[in-house]
Amino acid sequence: RMMRRLIAIAAGCLVLLPLTLNHLFPPTLTRLHATSTELLARDGRTLSVLPVPGGTWRLRTTVADVPPHLLDMLIAAEDRRFRRHPGVDPLALARAAYQWIRAGRVVSGGSTLTMQAARLLEPRPRTLRSKLVEIVRAIQLETRFTKDEILGIWLTLAPQGGNLEGLRAGSLAWLGRPPTTLDAADSALLIALARRPEATRPDRHPDAARHARLLARAQGAGGVTPEEREAALASPFPTRRNPLPRLAPHLARELARGAPGTRIATTLDADLQAAAERLATRALRDLPDRAAVAVI
Repeated sequence: RMMRRLIAIAAGCLVLLPLTLNHLFPPTLTRLHATSTELLARDGRTLSVLPVPGGTWRLRTTVADVPPHLLDMLIAAEDRRFRRHPGVDPLALARAAYQWIRAGRVVSGGSTLTMQAARLLEPRPRTLRSKLVEIVRAIQLETRFTKDEILGIWLTLAPQGGNLEGLRAGSLAWLGRPPTTLDAADSALLIALARRPEATRPDRHPDAARHARLLARAQGAGGVTPEEREAALASPFPTRRNPLPRLAPHLARELARGAPGTRIATTLDADLQAAAERLATRALRDLPDRAAVAVI
């Protein structure tokens, strides 16, 4: 009877210990919550964006902010069993370990999208210890969030080159439009940027970015034909970064003081605001140096 009690107590500890550790050491969500403040026009368009402290442009992004084909491409290229595994894919880890032993170097990381989300929340050096922490954090994220919410973490924090983070910021800066309007080629570019943000920056390494875009598209589509490859390499491509929206800057700064990191809806008409600011800028050119212009 005593032995059965000891076994029951030991079994209870094995169950309670992970739950207790999970409660005492939750994932850090600080970076996810520290997003740019956005000012929205009456029709929902972005009027103005303010960076987070430190100068990073990090726009909150959910699965509703990107087209379905981008999500399909992302999952196909990065984590085909994302919807089925509990945060860690044993098959991918086993394959990565086998390739590592056989080649004597890291060939593939075996990271799931949930593990990538964990790394984006808490960046660490790429070490074996960090990989183990990512595995634990990934399981924790799966117990706290839905699959779409985990995708939202990735979409919000994925690096896009320079001080850009998140696919909405990347889409506005590199393509000049919101991600809901992107085609397959543009979606592949943003996914490729998240993998190697500095080595594939379109303004600095256009050739590398073109080939990375093609690779991401091929992995997401299960391959491309030679004709599709030539067409993809010759398709339009951004070579400079666009400024993020900065209309109504005074209003944006004032409203951001009371609601940092949020999307603030206004009654401003985006086209009228842009036209008024263009008129004011042109009028100022013909005035003395110390003159100022205000529009109400």
